[in-house]
Amino acid sequence: MSLKVVIIGGGSSYTPEIIEGFIHRYKSFPVTDITLVDIEAGKEKLEIIGQFARRMIQKAGVPIELEWTLNRRDALIGADFVTTQIRVGGLSAREKDERIPLSHGVIGQETNGAGGIFKALRTIPVLMEICHDIQQICPHAWLINFTNPAGIVTEALLKYSSHSKVIGVCNIPFNMKNSVAEMMNCSANEVQIEFVGMNHFVFGKRVWVNGQDVTDQVLQKLIHQEVDYSPANIVSLGWSKEFLQALGMLPNPYHQYYFQRDSVLEKDLQAYRENGTRAEVVRKVEKELFIQYMKEELNEKPKELENRGGAYYSDAACSLMTSIYNNSGDIQTVNTLNNGTITDLPHDAVIEVNAVITGDGPRPIVIGPLPSSIKGIIQQMKAFEELVIQAAMSGEYNHVYQAMVMNPLVQNEGVAKQLVDELLEAHKEFLPQFN
Repeated sequence: MSLKVVIIGGGSSYTPEIIEGFIHRYKSFPVTDITLVDIEAGKEKLEIIGQFARRMIQKAGVPIELEWTLNRRDALIGADFVTTQIRVGGLSAREKDERIPLSHGVIGQETNGAGGIFKALRTIPVLMEICHDIQQICPHAWLINFTNPAGIVTEALLKYSSHSKVIGVCNIPFNMKNSVAEMMNCSANEVQIEFVGMNHFVFGKRVWVNGQDVTDQVLQKLIHQEVDYSPANIVSLGWSKEFLQALGMLPNPYHQYYFQRDSVLEKDLQAYRENGTRAEVVRKVEKELFIQYMKEELNEKPKELENRGGAYYSDAACSLMTSIYNNSGDIQTVNTLNNGTITDLPHDAVIEVNAVITGDGPRPIVIGPLPSSIKGIIQQMKAFEELVIQAAMSGEYNHVYQAMVMNPLVQNEGVAKQLVDELLEAHKEFLPQFN
């Protein structure tokens, strides 16, 4: 019996992570065919990744057929799962998302703030086309979206695309679980966190280790900064005792953009002056990675990939596919429709939440009302995300301006207009809906 996975954005430096994930899970997820897909601009990288992935599979001795192509529609024939890890406009677009906001004294980040808005505006139309193809060619397939901003993109697809079998994933909840495991000197499998919120704005409401509530212990360890639980792409500034005690929940690494905005901006401006944008740093990391990938003797994931910032990516994506395939009924953290899970948010909002994973998809575990300490800002962030989606679908200037001025990292009507005008011009090649 065949089991086919299509990886759109297959020329990504992340791809070896997911190939490794399939190899490690082969007994429980016996994939027979993997097809890597990319666009013409990524042809050279796709070839390098394809050859490297094939060597990984051969070393592992698993009977997986791997091929790669630039023809997406052909690749989708017979697919059971489709994953997306694309970057519309490449690292050059990311550099603009970071550099232009920083030039106006605003945090420049690829999934938050002004940069995140424009990444969504470029990405949503492309993912809509992909969903259209999936619905036509392999309508039974699940789309597992890892493309950022994952929550916004997933909500746009579930609201407006013709394909409903869409789930978003992110490595941040995995990162937080593994960091808690390090703090508590236990296995990540022994850790359970009740997550509440949305992608890149999710909180750990309660933490358990082997069924015992250890929330207060973990908060104390965070107060004393016993471990850094930020991914490679976010330098942690730590959290104050007062903030953690008042919050009574685990923040995630992205929260520092909102609750330590001035300090983060100062740090980012200094890093920009010394090393350029994060995109420029990533470009150097990727150059080194692809030099490694081209070595014919290399047949396993290199250590250097850890510098890329995608730790636990394969765990998030591969674990989800494995559980759907096996109708496992285990609990994982995903981006999916609210449907009353959080009573303070719309039913059609996408939230990041623990869910029971079945063959029919995720069944979110009910949370109820939001804690009063985060209710207002969660609702504000969700309203902002809805404005971004509206702008991506309409191509209306006023809609993108509304999203920009209402973003908590901007909230300045004059700066918002400057950012919108400059970013629309900078990205016009990849924003046909605004032309």
